[in-house]
Amino acid sequence: MPSSPSPVNSAVPLARTAAAAFTALPPEVLELGALFEAAGHELALVGGPVRDAFLGRAINDLDFATSALPDDSQRLLARWGDAHWDQGKDFGTIGARRGDVVVEVTTYRTEAYEIGSRKPVVTYGDSLLGDLTRRDFTVNAMAVRLPSLTFVDPHDGMRDLAEHVLRTPVSAEQSFDDDPLRIMRAARFSAQLGFDVAPEVMAAMTAMASRLEIVSAERVRDELVKLLLSPRPRRGLELLVYTGVAAVVLPELAQLQETVDEHGRHKDVYEHTLTVLDQAVALETGPDGAVPGPDLVLRLAAVMHDVGKPATRRFEAGGGVSFHHHELVGARLTSKRLKALRFDKHTTADVARLVELHLRFHGYGDGAWTDSAVRRYVTDAGDLLERLHRLTRADCTTRNRRKAMRLAAAYDDLEERIAALREAEELAAIRPELDGGQIMEILGIGPGPVIGQAYRFLLDLRMEHGPVGQDAARAALLSWWAARQDG
Repeated sequence: MPSSPSPVNSAVPLARTAAAAFTALPPEVLELGALFEAAGHELALVGGPVRDAFLGRAINDLDFATSALPDDSQRLLARWGDAHWDQGKDFGTIGARRGDVVVEVTTYRTEAYEIGSRKPVVTYGDSLLGDLTRRDFTVNAMAVRLPSLTFVDPHDGMRDLAEHVLRTPVSAEQSFDDDPLRIMRAARFSAQLGFDVAPEVMAAMTAMASRLEIVSAERVRDELVKLLLSPRPRRGLELLVYTGVAAVVLPELAQLQETVDEHGRHKDVYEHTLTVLDQAVALETGPDGAVPGPDLVLRLAAVMHDVGKPATRRFEAGGGVSFHHHELVGARLTSKRLKALRFDKHTTADVARLVELHLRFHGYGDGAWTDSAVRRYVTDAGDLLERLHRLTRADCTTRNRRKAMRLAAAYDDLEERIAALREAEELAAIRPELDGGQIMEILGIGPGPVIGQAYRFLLDLRMEHGPVGQDAARAALLSWWAARQDG
């Protein structure tokens, strides 16, 4: 049998790819390196751009490390660029733009958390090697000195890149102690790059998961979002759950494992959830489609759609299992978790609404919905309808091919009915035939709670019977009003 390629041999194509990328850097970048060098400072391209050059990926972010202090960087960037900004100056970072080239230059630094603090303390370093040693993973601890284009790799990052493995430049325990958020980054990079996590890194993630409690919710959220929007979100989530990190940052997902039933009375909800996520991702569309991927709301809803099951599981007489109203419980748990992670109100409301609605379709299985029920389905989903279509389809993970085909056909039928009603009735903008002003004029009353009640009556009429015309709506309103007066 042929032997496996050695790390050295497998790294050769990577080095060739990177060399081509580095020599193709914009001339403005080399000019910037020469400017810093002439001023007596070091400047190096670092981190993600170097890693991506080896992987043959487009270099979108130009991040540099320098020996210059922020004030010196700012003066030099002001000379080099058309514009510059200092919003990140407290963290040693100055940004600038020259034409289409945007750069960020950060003074050599280290970050560490003080006891009880949720914000890292930034201190400046004195060398490129020291700066690289303090970075999260070896594949992000490579640099290219400018303007000489000298490659610097003190921790064998290119070897780990060739082996598709995530290791830390120093011991994983020290790295995670300095910045616990790196625990989340391990899962995020695994999801983004498809890399394995070294055993010692995984062990440290497990042992130190509780350290994430000192990190701000916003920073945890941002890493979770990057993980979910990655090409392989399932991979990252599985790592979080396996190491116990999910129990700290997304406990509702970890708790789905509690529903595993050794007696086989129902499916594995945790594995089902991960499969739903995979299938939802596959149903995302291109940029011009209904749900352009990657779609955060759809992916979050897929992850959270069954989180109400652990709290609602009941063993029924005869050996069955039920999860009554788990969609309502799940919606509340989802809203609470996303608020704790400081997601914005719109995202929180949308994801919770999808969780609440994800079972609604199953009442349609026999195709017996009335037009009224279809109208309510569309109205309740609102702007989330296309996502709800995809979440509902993704939620079918049965291995029974006949059942799966039956459910798919039923949903095809529902979508066809929605399309037909939309064409006939402008379904997306269902409103009563009479507005508030007309209601007041017909009833001869002024503004007040009764107008809202009348409006809802007419909306229910529209839902139940479709367009009835203003004359029929007026007659129904007067009958409703007379019944109220008699009552």
